[in-house]
Amino acid sequence: MKGLQDKVVIVTGGAGGIGSAICRRFAEAGAAVAVFDINQEAAEGVARALREAGGKAAAFAVDLTSQESVVAAVAKAESELGPTHVLVNNAGWDRAGSFLSTDKDLWDKIVAVNLYGNLYMHHAVLKGMAERGAGRVVNIASDAARVGSSGESVYAYCKGGLVAFSKTLARELARKRISVNVVCPGPTDTALFRDFAGEGERGDKLRGALEKSIPFGRLGQPDDLPGIVAFLASDEASFITGQVISVSGGLTMVG
Repeated sequence: MKGLQDKVVIVTGGAGGIGSAICRRFAEAGAAVAVFDINQEAAEGVARALREAGGKAAAFAVDLTSQESVVAAVAKAESELGPTHVLVNNAGWDRAGSFLSTDKDLWDKIVAVNLYGNLYMHHAVLKGMAERGAGRVVNIASDAARVGSSGESVYAYCKGGLVAFSKTLARELARKRISVNVVCPGPTDTALFRDFAGEGERGDKLRGALEKSIPFGRLGQPDDLPGIVAFLASDEASFITGQVISVSGGLTMVG
């Protein structure tokens, strides 16, 4: 991809399955990667592996539910690596359950991570991008935002909000040459999916049903996502903004 060499990229949830795969792709392209995660030790492990492979990376502990923590982490990352060129909002959290069986305590936790966490990150990073007149944002939402997903009502509510928010920011910031795009993974074999599906027969049954439903015949893998993310952050996508792209093996399609 053109234009990623020496760029500073923040990836939230960078120690997770999809997040670490995204971090690797940017490091391979020559970017300096800020691995943001609530798990400092796991983030350090990802950053260390990137450095050992010849890349440039640093780990930063951040609690996305705290605006103070987000602001501090962004300031520290930019002090060490330089101004942020690319922001990838990848972190997410969910707990499976039908809406009527859940309560406000669970709603608050899901909203705090998936909705407010993204608001805090955008606010902390975009001011600098706007001042410099350049930047790329790639938000990782979910196909749950586009077509719904049983058992993920509040998560879908947050991810749907992220899609609408991204399109609005894309309009507001276009004159500043900041692009904002969204990638929506379909069912992907991550720790979050395994927690959602459950263990044993129940999990196997859901996995089997999804594999039959997905035209490509398999669940997504973390390495299926970094290509589109890197593309949207690169110079190859300099005239693309406000778009929502599904990576679902054909499970969801729009005309």
